[in-house]
Order: sequence, then structure tokens, then C-alpha cells
Amino acid sequence: MISKEIHKVYFVGIGGIGMSALARYFVSIGKQVLGYDKTPSQITNQLETLGVAVHFDEDVSVIPSNDLTKENTLVVYTPAVPATHTELQYFKSHDFQVLKRAAVLGEITKHSFCLAVAGTHGKTTTSSILGHIMSAVNATAFLGGIAENYDSNLILGEGTVSVMEADEFDRSFLQLSPNIACITSMDADHLDIYGQHDALLESFQDFADKVSGEIIVAKGLPIKGLTYAVDEEADYMATNLKIENGKYCFDVKTPTNYVKDVQFHLPGRHNVMNALAAFAMADVYGVAHEQIKDKLKSFAGVQRRFSYPFQSEERILIDDYAHHPTEINAVSNAVREMYPNEKVMVIFQPHLFSRTKDFADDFATSLSKFDEIRLLDIYPARELPMEGINSEWLLDKIENTHKKLVQKSEVLDEIVASEAKIIAMLGAGDIGVLVKEVVNGLKSEVHGL
Repeated sequence: MISKEIHKVYFVGIGGIGMSALARYFVSIGKQVLGYDKTPSQITNQLETLGVAVHFDEDVSVIPSNDLTKENTLVVYTPAVPATHTELQYFKSHDFQVLKRAAVLGEITKHSFCLAVAGTHGKTTTSSILGHIMSAVNATAFLGGIAENYDSNLILGEGTVSVMEADEFDRSFLQLSPNIACITSMDADHLDIYGQHDALLESFQDFADKVSGEIIVAKGLPIKGLTYAVDEEADYMATNLKIENGKYCFDVKTPTNYVKDVQFHLPGRHNVMNALAAFAMADVYGVAHEQIKDKLKSFAGVQRRFSYPFQSEERILIDDYAHHPTEINAVSNAVREMYPNEKVMVIFQPHLFSRTKDFADDFATSLSKFDEIRLLDIYPARELPMEGINSEWLLDKIENTHKKLVQKSEVLDEIVASEAKIIAMLGAGDIGVLVKEVVNGLKSEVHGL
């Protein structure tokens, strides 16, 4: 339990997408927020404009020890920070209240009506759509991405209703106390944590058992609950799906009603599924159908989720967080649906040695579907290298002759030299930073600079 005497919150790893949402929340309720991150970023810059003090050297002497006491300060950390981190060790050794991010979110859910979105894929987009819908009832949403409508990973409401992205990594979602929940997918992932897919499935069942009210699941998942599907019989069913003027139009059959002419702008049938999951959760909560329709129509997307950072007559650049074969397939399918006659190049940065090893054949199959493949080195994140597991090894498995291993510095030249009109830059590492450099280069090309 977070003590009422807590007036200051110190974040170890404050620049993370989930951590920064919590930091914004504590600023909004009047706490003094400060913390450490490894490198400056757009997120830390935005936090600093809110009055948050951020430093970037792992150095105990930078901690304002005169102001921070174990009685008035809560310390929040992310599993991405190693246990050996000197600042984390300092706070633990001085008996501060030190909690994982998931535990803090869990405390918030205990004191609000919580709608939680879980799943190995789709949870960031789904929770962002749901947060946008639930803003109609002043819900506060904690997101794992930057929602374009708010330019933030926090949608601030009154606090009595919360929307949570429920993260299965490190079993974090088991800290939550959801009243309504959904599960979008349960594909094998995070096997560095779970070991076997069965252990992951068991964890999702444990999450489902924690839900006090309705649980909504994608049809076909082995969890009991209300089901949802596109053009397939389910409790919530999207039907009559068509594309008109670059947006999806469809009807929704609910357990008790039929809602016509729902409009949604995000491309890809997987995003229709995400919208349908959010629709179902909001419907179960009791949001009026016309309000849900209005919010779905106005939803502008999530940064790095099939985003369009650059478009010209010659080139369309798509930026997506896809880092699992299922997600890459979803991007590929969406691109082919939206641009059926165009050549497509993918630039992919594998994320984690363990994930690359566990799903190498599936990665090779999903990447082979693109016309041209450019593969970057594996982004290690929290891992040390594994012998024999590298991008060259993965490239050899890809059955497509238009493939190449490239360095970041070569990406722009590869794009410019290609005849592909559609360029998809995919990955969960630092490829998002590279996207910005590529956009600047393409803009220069267009303007002849």
C-alpha cells in the first residue's frame, strides 16, 4: 500500500513508455516527481517541461538525499533496470519503499473501476482505442504507446475509472485487479521469462481468474468469456466489412443489439479486431453506442503502430513496433490490403537474441512475404549475445533473393535506391529513432536538398 505521507516519487528508468505514463500521473495529482534514465529522449524532454527533474548519470551522489526520505518518497522501478543498478541498490539499502511499476499500477486499480487489456499482440492499440472511448466517462488510461489524439501515453480523467494495458512480461499483469478485461491473443512470446508456451497460457488463465466482472476474448482462445470476431459468429461480431475512402466501415452485432455504420480509420483487419475488442469492453461497461461510434471514428492511432511518418507521390513510409512474427504478418497483410499493386520493402530490426532464436523460422516466413528485405543487427535490449544467433543467421533462413544485411547508416541509401513505393520499418528496439533520420532524408530528397 502506498502511504499517504508520500509526497515525492522517484523513478529509476523514468523514460520508459510505461514508467513515464505513471510519472505524468503522479505529477497530475500534485506529487514531486524526479528520476533517472539512461539517455535523454523526446519522452524525458516532455517530462522536464512538466517540471520533472531527470538526470542521466547512474550516480548516487546526484540523488537529492536531503529532500528524499524513506517516509516521504516512493521509489518506482522497471524490470528493464538491472538489480545491480547503483541507485536502485541505494534506495533498497536505505529502506525506502521500492515498488515495481506493475505493483504501483496494481494499487491504482484497487482504488478504481479497472478495464484491463491483455494479450501478446494488440494490447497497446486496443487499450489506446479503449482509453479514447472511455474518455467519454472521464476514465484515466495508462498506455504503452503515445496516443496521437493526446500526444501522450496518459489520458487523464477523474480517477474513478481506469484503463490499463496489462503486460504479460514478467507476469506483471497479475498485480492488477481488473473489473472488466479482454485478452486479444496468447501466442508464444517472452519464452526467456516463461520457458514454455504452456507456462504463458497458464499465466493468462491466472489473469482471467483475477477479473471480477466480464472477460472478453478473441474467438478461438482457450479462455472462457464473451467472444469477439470479424465475419465469424461470436458474442461481438464485426460484419459487412468494407473499405470506403481509406477507412473501414462495418456493423457490430452485440449480444443484445445490432449497431450499424461503425467507421474506423486504422488500416488492417487486425486493427478492426482491436477496435471491436474496445467496443465490447466499453459496451459491457455501459457507454452508449453512439458515443462509442463517435470515438472510434475520431481515433487517430498510436505512434509506431502502422504510423505514416512520411508520404509523397513516390514513397510511403510505414513505421510499426512489430517485433514478433504474428505482428509482422499483420503488417504485411494490412499493406497488401491497402496497396495491392505496389512493391513493398521491409526494414526489420530483430529484438532480443532469445526471441530471434525461439521464432527464427517464423520470422523468416513472415519476412519472406515482402518484395525486398533489409535486415538490421539484433537489438539486444536486456540480453547478452548468444553464440551463433545473429542477423546473418536469420537472413540465411529467409527464402527471398531480394534480401540484404544492412547497417543503420545504409538504410536511407537502400530506400532511395529501391523501386519499392511502400517502405515498412519494423521493430521494438531503437529503429524508431532511425525512422526520424530516414524521414529527414526523404524530405531532403523530395525538396532536392
